[in-house]
Amino acid sequence: MTANDLDYIVRELNAKKQVAPNGQPMWFARDLMEILAYTEWRNFKNVIDKAIEAANNAGMFSNDHFVEATGEMEGGKGARVQREDVILSRRACYLVAMNADPSKPEVATAQTYFTVQTQRQEAQDQLTDEERRLLLRDRVKDGNKKLGEAASVAGVTTKMFGIFHDAGYKGLYGGIGRDGIKKLKSIPADEQILDCMGRAELAANEFRITQTEEKLRKEKIKGEQTAIDTHFAVGAKVRQTIKEIGGTMPEKLPPEPSIKKLAAKKNREDKKALKSGVTDESR
Repeated sequence: MTANDLDYIVRELNAKKQVAPNGQPMWFARDLMEILAYTEWRNFKNVIDKAIEAANNAGMFSNDHFVEATGEMEGGKGARVQREDVILSRRACYLVAMNADPSKPEVATAQTYFTVQTQRQEAQDQLTDEERRLLLRDRVKDGNKKLGEAASVAGVTTKMFGIFHDAGYKGLYGGIGRDGIKKLKSIPADEQILDCMGRAELAANEFRITQTEEKLRKEKIKGEQTAIDTHFAVGAKVRQTIKEIGGTMPEKLPPEPSIKKLAAKKNREDKKALKSGVTDESR
């Protein structure tokens, strides 16, 4: 198996990942079975049973990580046939991979993948509120870049990018653009607005950004003004959702002290880690 094949396995694990109602990632066992190159469900079910036993021996509540489910498949003459499946948490997938056939290169790759994912989650669980805020701010910044790419494909020109992004703010903040928000919240002119947002405000903006990107791409929206109007409409929809659940309107949320110092500290630590040969994947 080549490096490209292993990269494909990682991409498939990411692609098949779903989000449970509690916000945690999950996978369906049937999907994982195919990725790990198992062809018979009975054989893979034996692996799952071993993983459940390992969970119980470790003092875990296996029922929280392995949930029985049923799915449908097409049988003879187009009939829909029910088939057994299991919903797996990240920890469950890790245990399944560890109990699978180690001679399969796909299994070795999955073991590394879920080990890294588990370590990352454990590290994230220990983050301070400020560190979580920084992580969220970085996600919003990355989301803005991807949204900009989608807007460019839709026909938004470089000189109109400011208006395009401001339309999203205006939709979400009840007609107030970026500069107006900074003025309203007394954010200094030399500060980036994202650096002064709290977690709730950042989360609202991330949802606006990701949903606009998805809509532009999925609906293949074309035209500069149409893209701008779409961004405003999505922002307004997010605002309406906040209102319906009784949340605080984003313009009413207080500003936070600039997160630049924490970001600078993280950059120094990352550079130090790179120099010492430690990467995010091996932490």
